[in-house]
Amino acid sequence: MKLSTELKAFERRLGHEFAQPELLVLAVTHPSMTTDQRPSNQRLEFLGDRVLNLSIADMLYRTFAEAGEGILAPRYNVLVRKETCADVARSLDLGDAMRLGRGERITGGKRRDSALGDSMEAVLGAIYLDAGFDAARAVVERLWAPRLSTVEAEARDPKTALQEWAQARRLPLPNYTLIDQEGPDHARTFTIAAELANGARAEAKGGSKRQAERAAAEALLDNLETTDER
Repeated sequence: MKLSTELKAFERRLGHEFAQPELLVLAVTHPSMTTDQRPSNQRLEFLGDRVLNLSIADMLYRTFAEAGEGILAPRYNVLVRKETCADVARSLDLGDAMRLGRGERITGGKRRDSALGDSMEAVLGAIYLDAGFDAARAVVERLWAPRLSTVEAEARDPKTALQEWAQARRLPLPNYTLIDQEGPDHARTFTIAAELANGARAEAKGGSKRQAERAAAEALLDNLETTDER
């Protein structure tokens, strides 16, 4: 099978030349393109997710040789989450190579975290089938390694920190309320309020509910820390 110009360019950016190019074609085929004769990348995404998980766990285990499970686990969660996979996909311009149905193209599917993240995992599954685990792990390490320098800061989950702050003061768990959502489906912005039983409250926006909740929790923590310093 001969790859399209877009896929050949993506293959070069990826740094892996496929002996079985049909695997790459399948990896970038979104479910919106599925027909009886043309399967989607969902099975490859399932496989690639497992390849990514083991590759990241192995990389963290070797990189942070003295770290315990309590330090490794949150870093692992940051590196394998869908948003990180989507960021890696964007760094490779994977969206330009994705095969999407018309409706998905119109609504901005090639920019959506879920579609990009799933396709990135499918690509890893394709590399695994094409050349084995070592080849797939090498690609993961090359693409994810730059994120190791910032993973410690990202691993500090503000929602967990806010929950611990409340528990330490015998307060109920924080409450998160959706205040507003605006914008088109492919670029929606959510406004979330984080609130404690003592009346402390903060609002923040994000491109997903999860991002908005994290931002609201971080804003509330900043307010609480400022108050504690007074």
